[in-house]
This record gives sequence, C-alpha cells and structure tokens, in this order.
Amino acid sequence: MTPTLEMQFKNAYRHILDSQNICIASHVQPDGDNIGSILSLGMALKKLNKNVYLLKTDEIPSDYKFLPNVNLIKDHDNIDEIDIFIALDSSDEERLGKNKDLLTKAKLIINIDHHISNTNFGHINIIDKDASSTGELVYDFIKSMNISIDKDIATCIYTAISSDTGSFMYDNTSAKTHEIAADLIKVGIDKEKININLYQNKSLERTRLFIKAMDNLELYFENKVALAQITQEMLEDCNAKMEDSEGIISFLRGISPVEVAILLKEFKDDEIKVSMRSKRYIDVSKICSVFGGGGHIRAAGCTINESIDKAKTLILNEIKELFR
Repeated sequence: MTPTLEMQFKNAYRHILDSQNICIASHVQPDGDNIGSILSLGMALKKLNKNVYLLKTDEIPSDYKFLPNVNLIKDHDNIDEIDIFIALDSSDEERLGKNKDLLTKAKLIINIDHHISNTNFGHINIIDKDASSTGELVYDFIKSMNISIDKDIATCIYTAISSDTGSFMYDNTSAKTHEIAADLIKVGIDKEKININLYQNKSLERTRLFIKAMDNLELYFENKVALAQITQEMLEDCNAKMEDSEGIISFLRGISPVEVAILLKEFKDDEIKVSMRSKRYIDVSKICSVFGGGGHIRAAGCTINESIDKAKTLILNEIKELFR
C-alpha cells in the first residue's frame, strides 16, 4: 500500500469514527465487484455500531443473490441526515444513477475506486488504478481499520475480486491479489459455492441469448475485432434481461485472433451501452473516452445516444485508425 493510500485510509477512518449515518452506494448496472464491495464494507462498518444504509441503484443480477446479507441493498426513501456518503467503484457522479442526488445531502463524500478515469469527486478520494478491483481496496480499507474479516465479509470480497479479474485470469491480477485471495480462503469461505454461482449457473434464458448473440457475431480488420450486439428484440425473444448478457464480452475476447471485443447493448432506441475489452496492446479506455466514457486499458465502456447501427459505425470508425 502506498503512503498516500495509507494516509487516505486513516483520514477516512477518522471521519467514520466521528459519524453515525453512513450511506454506501455503487454504480448503475451493478456487477460482482461493486455488489461484493458494498456488502463487505457495509458489514464491516456495522461492527463499528454505525447506521449503515446500502443503497440500491438498479436491480441486483441473479448471479449475486447468493451473497450473505444481499437483501440489505435496497431503496432507502427516508434518510434524514447523511454524515458520510461512500461511493464505490464509480468513476464519476453520473455512474451513481438515482443515488447521485444524495451527494448534496452528505456532509462528507468518500470515493473509493480503481478506475483510471475517476474524476476525484469526493472530499476524500481513495483511488488506485493498479488495484485489481474495488474489492481489493475495500479489503485494504477494512484491514486498515483493524476490523476483523469474518466469513461473510470474506465471501463478498472474494466475489468482488474474482468477478472483476475474470476468476484471476485478467492482467489486472497481481501477486497481491493472490495474497488477498489466500487470506480470504484461510477465513473459511466456500470457494465451490462462490465459483458455481459465478461461473457455472447460467440460466436457459442466458444461454439462449448467448447463442443468439453468437449467431450475429461480426468480425472486422482481419478478425482482430469481434463485435456482438444485444437488442431489445433479442431480449424479448429469449425472455431474458440485459444482465443475462454477462459473459459474452469475455467470450469474444477469448477468440484466438481477436484483440478487441465489443458488445453493444440496446437499452433504448437511442441509448446504446458499449462494453469493450482488449487482449494485449490496444488501450480501449482511450477509444471509450472519445464518447465520454472510460475505464481501464483492457476494459472500458461508454454510452452512445444514437441507434445501435449508428453506434456500431461510430465505434468501428474510431477503431479502424488503430488497425491501419
């Protein structure tokens, strides 16, 4: 841990000790990293006898319903006073969705994230682009507060880290990441249960959506770019939800000649969420930044307010410069 991070942890802890009502929230379209991070930090702060509110942004994907105390993440309509608002895994205020409105009510904002594109919108910003996940930072934070990590907290942190590292396969996985995982395993987590729920529990709806997406797979630039799309019509045909597209982007990147994988998700006729992944040498965060998005070198995203066909054209025109 760098001296700067250590000082930020101490500063945040000092404010937490002096506060009572703490809200914890993460980004829209929640994934394993932010759900695991919210739950683990929330359970840890409850050990300090704080009033902790875990705020829901969107619906929690079924993959993560197995996590302990997941029911604590919900809508809280009547929070009169917010001493501290902790934003997790959110690179900017907009990513907080409806909970962004609570930022103005909070006396202090603590921003914990591992995205290089983070805008440092907190009063205290705990940002480490070299961390594998926000879950890894939450582990360090809990340790710095000398709060014991029990089995439930360990389960949530392990889920956060595993899901954001592709089960420890992505290049954001470091020696430290494995050391943390080893420590969590020593606590006594059920690795088999976690792995089955995360990686071996695909619904028939998700399977049908995957097959349909692969039927429409497109390859560009001598097969170095793979592109798939999920439309509202496809979701209806498969009786699936957008969360069921989880895993498609990783599959695309895993195709042998592919360097860049692109998944276009149609939320509305003029609202296309773009997910991008790269394998070796393309910085996809730079591509997404052109469209107001961001993320990591190997994993990034953006939103394009055009039709899905127009969004595809815009993305491919931007990428083709890299493959000339």
